[in-house]
Amino acid sequence: MSKYPPFSRYETGAASARVRDQLVRLRHHMRSQAILDEATARLATELNIRPGEAAEQLARMAQHSGLDLVEVAKGIERPPEEAGGAPDAPAWVLGMLEAVHASAIYLTPVKDATGRVVDFLILAANRHAKTVAGRTANELRGRRLMAASPGVASSGLLDDYIAVYEGGEPVHREALEFVEVLDYLLWPATLSVRAARVEDGVLVSWRPLDDEELLVSGWGRAQRLAELGWGEWNLATERTLWTPQMFEMFGRDRDDGPMSLEDLPGAVVPEDLPVVEDQIRTLLEHREAVESEFRIQHRHGVRHLSVYSEPILDTEGVPVKVRCLVQDVTRNRRRERALAVAHEQALSHRRRAEDEHRLAVQLQNTILPIRRGLIHLPGLTIGVRYLPGEELVRLGGDWFKARLIPDGRVLLAIGDAMGHGLTAASVMLQTRSGLAGLAYTGAPASRLTTWLNDLVVHSNEGVTVTGTAIIGHFDPGERTFRWTNAGHPAPMLIRNGHAKLVEGAQGMMLGAFDATEYRMTTTRLEPGDILVLYTDGIVERRGQDLESGMEALIQAGRCCTSDNPEDVITCLLKRLGGESAEDDVCVIAVRVL
Repeated sequence: MSKYPPFSRYETGAASARVRDQLVRLRHHMRSQAILDEATARLATELNIRPGEAAEQLARMAQHSGLDLVEVAKGIERPPEEAGGAPDAPAWVLGMLEAVHASAIYLTPVKDATGRVVDFLILAANRHAKTVAGRTANELRGRRLMAASPGVASSGLLDDYIAVYEGGEPVHREALEFVEVLDYLLWPATLSVRAARVEDGVLVSWRPLDDEELLVSGWGRAQRLAELGWGEWNLATERTLWTPQMFEMFGRDRDDGPMSLEDLPGAVVPEDLPVVEDQIRTLLEHREAVESEFRIQHRHGVRHLSVYSEPILDTEGVPVKVRCLVQDVTRNRRRERALAVAHEQALSHRRRAEDEHRLAVQLQNTILPIRRGLIHLPGLTIGVRYLPGEELVRLGGDWFKARLIPDGRVLLAIGDAMGHGLTAASVMLQTRSGLAGLAYTGAPASRLTTWLNDLVVHSNEGVTVTGTAIIGHFDPGERTFRWTNAGHPAPMLIRNGHAKLVEGAQGMMLGAFDATEYRMTTTRLEPGDILVLYTDGIVERRGQDLESGMEALIQAGRCCTSDNPEDVITCLLKRLGGESAEDDVCVIAVRVL
């Protein structure tokens, strides 16, 4: 099923309306530009300056008046016609113009006080002369060029004519998109323009391209854009015709002429010679059209060419010509190779991530076989819950520990190895297993945390790994919890329907620095208290700061007051959205008996 909704009359009409609005804005802009172009030409003629200087003068006038630039331009009047017209043109000029079959004029320079050429006078025009806006030879003779044809300024033709006059090099502008401006109206046309210096003037000729020439010109541009070339080999006369793009695709100099058909294999990469031989055999022996692709050795490297060839047969079915349409598909093939490499790399990364995830899950299942349920220890009932992140690739290093040690105290700990995947799972294994062994020494929590920090620092040579943890001992007789905090979120205490964070002495994260000492905090507990230890996955949310997450935890704690630690955890997760958390979530709810 298509992801796009079906078309309706309303949607089609709305789309058409948007297109019309865009066209209206474009035409308004074009009209404004026409006003500015004609005003610039008028001002340049009046002040006897060049168009660029006139445009700057127009901008200054608008700035000083505070009016819109277009409004100022509308106030520039057409300069008055010069009395007396132009001097008579020499006979040789008139004869030269009449020999030109296109529109032609002879220009003499108009200079400013410093001797710079700023415009031209139309000294003479042949009988074919006609501007894009319809002005004829009689209307052109004796007028300044910019007054007769303001479009020469904005199109750059005036600059070309000045360069021709001053430098002597002729100019040929083929398929020039010319826009004449007359009485603030636009008269667009595609022209072929030639200009050459003759004596003390410039001979200019122009003609609009007809429909066939426009199509040929457009086809030429299309060939360049699509990197298409066309060639024909005459098998009888051995004459070969190539379009310019063919020379470029084969890396051949035009002075050397097109490549003969028998020389074609010499340009082909050796591995692709069988393709070319089969192509020529199909054309000449089987007399059938063929489509193929092969590589050639270009001066700029290997090029991939897609070739469609066909034989031209005489009345007896004998091939007399071979024609081909060639497209350079090198960029497409390079793009395909790059995509294939990227796909293979992505597939390799995915497989590696899947293998790492599988191993991390196995580690977690080995280390944390209990994901939920109740644990009964002296003086305590403990609920635990471990939830892996919603995104499996973000499998983290959350861990917990709750066990009785030989001296009668209960070890309670929770931690989070920074990062995700196999690295985090490995750090989790080190810290949890290390703590399990160190706890049997009977050392206080501060000493255990210091030893654990040393273990993390020195067990991962060359790799910086860190983690957070709360490690403490619950004394059933005194109902006290003596604990240390290594950069972990503070515990929450729920007592008589009230919830608050238990402030304690903060210490550095595990693995951050060597030889770190940790201070102890003693929290006295009462029967019925619920002490909640958790990892940051329960309070961190994308787009939300940590402070807001902690406040939400306290609000949830005030509503989750069951005597069953498992129910407390379920309530907290439901209110905080922990079931769908992006990161891992580990929660211990300890009820004091």
